[in-house]
Amino acid sequence: MRKMIVALSCAALVLAGCQTQNAYTGEQQTSNATRGAILGGLAGAAIGALTNTSSGKQAARNALIGAGIGALAGGAVGGYMDQQEAELRNRLRSAGVSVRRVGNNIQLVMASDITFDTGMSIVKPQFYPTLAAVADVLNEYNQTYVEVGGHTDSVGDDAFNLRLSQDRANAVSNILMQNGVFGGRLVPNGYGERSPVASNATPGGRAANRRVEIQIIPHTS
Repeated sequence: MRKMIVALSCAALVLAGCQTQNAYTGEQQTSNATRGAILGGLAGAAIGALTNTSSGKQAARNALIGAGIGALAGGAVGGYMDQQEAELRNRLRSAGVSVRRVGNNIQLVMASDITFDTGMSIVKPQFYPTLAAVADVLNEYNQTYVEVGGHTDSVGDDAFNLRLSQDRANAVSNILMQNGVFGGRLVPNGYGERSPVASNATPGGRAANRRVEIQIIPHTS
């Protein structure tokens, strides 16, 4: 049942999608040496989901298999992700988005003040071009699956924060799909206040915790 729910969730997101200096600069880059048909992709996602035995990330991996997107060979992963990282850094140079490398994964961190108004889950129109640039790179390098994680600070009701973070993850995923990213690759998750990166005791810490993180993970065999 969970497998089918994941597949249907991807379908719902796709259908919904169809209807400064960087504040994070200063990090060091470490080298670790198009659009598809939506209905066809959903069919592939459903086929892949039938073999899912684990989490949403595994379902996304299976969706890539079902859609006929090949896995990266072990020795090619580092170079493939290096190229994608370099392209993301170039495209997002002045966008207010942090690009980080974590092993062979790429992490994009988007502060909530540039993506959403307070307490809202509608992406600010001025942030659309940034997400379109991310989508362009994801479409060029399609042998990955992508977790979109919404995060909040600890102010307010826990249940509200969890729902808000999920709605924000869904909103970002929808815009990526509107720009051609195959929905089966996307895993939108809301974490609420459960994964802080700073103390919620200070305004600066709370601001850092209000964010959207996009994790780009290579599809390997």
